[in-house]
This record gives sequence, C-alpha cells and structure tokens, in this order.
Amino acid sequence: MSICEVTGKTDFSEVASLPSEQDQDSICREIPAILAKHRGGRAEIIAVLEDIQARFGYLPEKALRMVSERTGRSLVDIYGMATFYRLFSLEPRGKHLICACMGTACHVRGAAGVVDELEKQLGIAAGETTSDGQFSLETANCLGACALGPIVVVDGRYFSKVRRRKVRALLDSVEQGFLPTEVERALFPVQVSCPHCNHSLMDSQYDIDNRPSIRVSVLADGRQGRLRLSSLFGSYQIASDWEIPRQSVPRFFCPHCHEELVNGSLCPVCEAPLVPLIVLGGGTIQFCSRRGCEKHLLDLI
Repeated sequence: MSICEVTGKTDFSEVASLPSEQDQDSICREIPAILAKHRGGRAEIIAVLEDIQARFGYLPEKALRMVSERTGRSLVDIYGMATFYRLFSLEPRGKHLICACMGTACHVRGAAGVVDELEKQLGIAAGETTSDGQFSLETANCLGACALGPIVVVDGRYFSKVRRRKVRALLDSVEQGFLPTEVERALFPVQVSCPHCNHSLMDSQYDIDNRPSIRVSVLADGRQGRLRLSSLFGSYQIASDWEIPRQSVPRFFCPHCHEELVNGSLCPVCEAPLVPLIVLGGGTIQFCSRRGCEKHLLDLI
C-alpha cells in the first residue's frame, strides 16, 4: 500500500512538493548520514524525521521513501508519523511559522478576527505560505494555553492575549529580526515523557513553581546527578544536585531507560543541542541544553 492509497491521492506529488534537483542531490547525500545517527525504533524514526525537517524545512517525498527503504519500516508507517505531529510538514514552510489558536476559549475572545487580520496582512489564507517564502500561516484547534487566549505562536514562541490591532506590529517585528518584549510570556503546565521509552518524567514528590517537576539525569563537568525542571512552559526554574555553571552544555538522559535525550537538532540561538521530550496528549517540546539559554520550542497537536 502506498501513501497515495492511504490519503486517497492518485499522485504523490499532490501530497508533497517535488524537491529541486539540488535538494534531491542533498537528500541522497545526507539522509544516510542522518539515519546512521539513529537506531531505527519508533522514537528514533521521529528523531530522524526531526533531523530531516531541520535540514530541509519540510519532509520531501524522496526523503520519506529513503527512510522507509533503509529502515525496513513501511511507507504508510513513516507517513503516519510524519502527519501525526504538527511540527512536521510535507510542504516547504516559510522562514517564519505563525500558528493561531482557534479553540473555543480563544475563539470567544476574538481569535477569528486575529486570523482574518493575519490573512489580510500576509495576503494568504491559513495553510498557505507567502510567495517570498517568508511566512507560513496555520491554525490549530488548541494550543494548550486556554486561559491566555487569543494565542498566536511565532517560530515556537507563544504570545498571549493578541488583539487584531497588534497583528501588524507583531509581523513588522518578526521581519526586522526581533520580537516585541511587551507581549506577556505564557505560563502553562505540561506533562512530558521520554521519547525513547515513553516513561513519564514527572516527579510528583518534588515541586517547582507549585507543580510536579520534570526529572532527568544530567552529566556536566564530569559529574552525573539529578536535574529537575519546572513543568510550567515559560518558566526557567531548575533544581540540581550541584550548581551547573552558566554557559556550560550538559548532556541529558532519561532516568528510566538511561538513553540520552538528544535528536541532532540545534538551538537556533546558541547552536547547543536541543533536548526533546514528548508532551502528554500529543506534541513535542524541545529546550536548549546550554545553561542560561532560554530557548524553548513547543509543538502541540
């Protein structure tokens, strides 16, 4: 069975855009190297797809077929994973990804007007990319921060209580290379598990920010111990067995299966490795491993 049969498409090119000849050459060169970093389990396939998405900005058809052929996993299975998580795209996305929540809580606070203004200012409809490749616009049924709606996410950063009149200023700031500081940072809880063994990483015996913390093992400065992080997205409170120096780059491990929490993606701010976790209910969260860097990326489905 092919992807076309699963989706009802008669031509794969209707599902994913065909890569350029240059991209096809890059795919042939780079996919084997990406696969060599991973072992082929389901969680590792997700990490492979994350690496491909980070390299090409989307998941080209040729890349999916190569992953299927070289791992022995069915193309249907690969496609299912590629379409389950919102962070993956079968079409090239713009340089900046904007996602507006249209869930009930955001809708009653004016989310429809915010989306209308985004579409007007960008000259595209939700689900499209601007002709210059700068912006892609998406909507979601819920982004997990209902009390702070309307929510708009720009390049992984949450903006709360967005109003129609603020849309133009937000887009201008993105185009100029910075995001406004006056927008309130969203704080909401997440529950996470290991991407390898799927065991919960929540520690109900140790609270941070009055909520169960996230417990991982950490290796830094030749020492190994426990590290607990706040489960509030947007909070950077931690507790560790010893003081981890700022600007150091520790390695993170699951305390249950002891696999390293790494997927090959790098922080867009400081280029340290990102630490991936699975969000309960669907989605992923990645945070920068460099002590003191506050970059978080969250993708909920």
